[in-house]
Amino acid sequence: MSQTDPLLPALAELVGADGVRSGEAIALLDPGWHPDNLGAGLVVYPRSVEEVAAVVALCHRSRRAVVPHGGLSGLAGGAVSRPGEVALSLRRLDRVLALDPAGATLLVEAGATLEAVQAAVAAHGLDPGIDLAARGSATIGGLIATNAGGIRAFRHGTMRQRVLGLETVLADGTVYSDLAGVLKNNTGYDLKQLFIGAEGTLGIVTRAVLRLEPLQAPAATALLGLPGFDAALALCARLRREHPARLLAVELMERGYFASAERALAAHQGAVGIADCPLYLLIELAADGALDVPEAFAALLGAALDQGLVTDCVLAQSETQRAALWRLREDSDAPGREFADRLHFDVSLPLAQIGPYLGRLRAGLDGLAPGIAVLAYGHFLDGNLHLTLGADEPLVPRHEAVEACVYASLAGLGGSISAEHGIGLDKKAALAAHAPPGKLELMRRIKRALDPEALMNPGKILDTPV
Repeated sequence: MSQTDPLLPALAELVGADGVRSGEAIALLDPGWHPDNLGAGLVVYPRSVEEVAAVVALCHRSRRAVVPHGGLSGLAGGAVSRPGEVALSLRRLDRVLALDPAGATLLVEAGATLEAVQAAVAAHGLDPGIDLAARGSATIGGLIATNAGGIRAFRHGTMRQRVLGLETVLADGTVYSDLAGVLKNNTGYDLKQLFIGAEGTLGIVTRAVLRLEPLQAPAATALLGLPGFDAALALCARLRREHPARLLAVELMERGYFASAERALAAHQGAVGIADCPLYLLIELAADGALDVPEAFAALLGAALDQGLVTDCVLAQSETQRAALWRLREDSDAPGREFADRLHFDVSLPLAQIGPYLGRLRAGLDGLAPGIAVLAYGHFLDGNLHLTLGADEPLVPRHEAVEACVYASLAGLGGSISAEHGIGLDKKAALAAHAPPGKLELMRRIKRALDPEALMNPGKILDTPV
């Protein structure tokens, strides 16, 4: 983006000179997960909904595409921008605006981080009902745009279930605002759902009303080694029966992922001291004033050990040990670094199909290129499986063949090629290949209706022009 770009002075007039970054100043910015997020060479930082609307209207009149930016922690290329486009960051719209403790709702701007929201509502004994490892950088607008799920989706749903009201700036700068903070709202089409999961291709989320849950403090955390997926299913069925309201997390780590994570973190925290097992679950239960949760959990685990459902376990005895167990699961970029090349996937499927799916995947990859390691982890009870494929030879040239192997059986199993990271740029071809009949055409119709010039985050999810 040239410093003589005619849009620069007009943008500076709308948001202030300190609200525009271009030229050499771009090199000082953190691009986030994808190195091309700052490819536009121009980033605008509005401070209000009105400024967002004014910037989008200006870009619309100038036929300049707009790429929304949140925390830049997305893994599917949804924030990638190109020369000639305008990256619009919501980072300055970060206020927690109104908390209703009685109604358990929160009005918040899109640029607030999940961690900031968690802290703001925790003081009132409440919780946003969503949690994930990138809580310190992921923004509410980004979570809505990608329909994020995270650790507690099996309890509280994804962002589609967390959002009660929404405000969005449309492609021409019009502000669509429906910030009703009520659960029951049957007033025609639920238009907010068009923008949740749309990755900024239909509009830019600026504010939202979130549904809150009672805050639950963790009381017992354990890392369990199991003989396989059948044991995991049986154990989780028991946990859901005996602790339905106390179950905070059931995180999955297969042997390959766990071993790689332990090696990567050995210098920081050492070995956990658990037996080598095919499968590990990290389980956390919440405190309950009517029950000694650690004692009840220990009794359940003792019975599971006796019955062979659990091979070995480590029950955290301190907050330091609890943090160390969670680090194995949440520092998910560390595992696989020992390989020369890696590919990442994010899929979901019914619980009972996870084990068979992984078996078929490994067999398919061995037939394609022996030596590809499959490091599997994820959010077990909602069927969300994250896959890191590692090899000592370049995988990127084989990406299409590997991707076909990963996605081949998902539809037949009732699964999805994208569980919570969206489509962005990276999964467009896969979506086109695996979407149900008619879905892409319906999506194109909606895109044409709301963004006929294809200026909102172009090229994401759907090819442009649409």
